[in-house]
Amino acid sequence: MARVLTGIQSSGRPHLGNILGAIVPAIELINQNKEEAFIFIADFHSLTSSKDGELRKQNTLAVAAAWLAFGLDIKKTTFYRQSHIPEVAELAWYLNCFTPFPMLANAHSFKDKASRLADVNAGLFTYPVLMAADILLYSADLVPVGKDQLQHLEMTRDIATTFNRIMEEEILTIPEARISEAVKIIPGTDGQKMSKSYNNYIDIFLPEKELKKNVNSIVTDSTPLEDPKDPDTCNVFKLYSLIADQKQTDALRANYLGGNYGYGHAKKEFMELILSKYSKEREAFNFFMNNPDEIEKRLAAGEVKAKSVAMNVLNRVRTKLGFR
Repeated sequence: MARVLTGIQSSGRPHLGNILGAIVPAIELINQNKEEAFIFIADFHSLTSSKDGELRKQNTLAVAAAWLAFGLDIKKTTFYRQSHIPEVAELAWYLNCFTPFPMLANAHSFKDKASRLADVNAGLFTYPVLMAADILLYSADLVPVGKDQLQHLEMTRDIATTFNRIMEEEILTIPEARISEAVKIIPGTDGQKMSKSYNNYIDIFLPEKELKKNVNSIVTDSTPLEDPKDPDTCNVFKLYSLIADQKQTDALRANYLGGNYGYGHAKKEFMELILSKYSKEREAFNFFMNNPDEIEKRLAAGEVKAKSVAMNVLNRVRTKLGFR
C-alpha cells in the first residue's frame, strides 16, 4: 500500500481554495481506502510569516477543525501537528547540510521576495528543506501538489537522491508527485488565485453576517443591471460554479445572459449556496472550535503513530551519519 502525505499551513483559517484544492480531494482519496494517508498541520512553516503564538494556536485549531468538519476519518489517517514531531527539525538540519545554496536561491518561495531581502528570514530561505523533511521523515511515496509546489517536490527528490548517493545506501524514500489536472486554480474575490497572502479569500466558516460581507467583497464590473452579463468573466459566477451542481450552474448562467439580473443577486445566490451546501460542515466546525479538547484528542492519537514512524526513519539517518 502506497503512503500519501499532504499538509496545510496554519498561517490562517482554511479558506474555500484550501477546501476545494486540498481538503476535499484528500478526503475523497482516503475514503477510497487505496492508500495509507498522513495528514499534517504545518505549524512550523507558518513561523516564517507569523510570529504571534496565540494566533498560531487558534489557526492550528481551525485547520484541524476544518479537516474534521469535512469528515476526515482518523481511523484511516495519521493526523498530526508538525510541531509535535520535533524530529522533523532535526532531519531538516541534516538535510540542510546536503542542500547546495544555488538550489535554495532558485526556489520560488525565495525568488518571489529576493528583491526585498530585508523581508527574507533564514526560515523562508530554507523552507524547501523543511518541506523535504516533512515528506522524507515519513517515507512518503506520493505527495499531492499543485503545479506551483511542484518545484519544491522536485527539490525534495534531489535532496533525498543526493543523500542516498553520498551515504551509498537507500536510506530515504524518493517520493513521487501526484498532480491532478482536474484541479483548477480557485479564484479569489479579486480574480487572482485565492490566497491568504492576497487577502482575497472566502471563509465559509464565518458567521452569516461576516460571511455576507466577505461574499459582497467579490470584485465585479460596472455592467448595468438591465444588460446581459458574461458569466465566464465574472468572479462570482466562477466561484459559484465550483461548488454548485450542473443544474444550478446552468440556471445562474441563464440569469446572467437574460439581463435584468445584477451582481448583487448573484452574490446573494452564492451566499445561500454556501449556507445550504456546507451547513453540516459549518456546524461541525463550530462544534470543534468550541470544544478544542475534541480536536486535541484526535491529534494526540495521530501524533503517537507519526512519532513512531518518524523515529524509525530518523534513527537510520542518525546511525548513518554517526550520531548514534
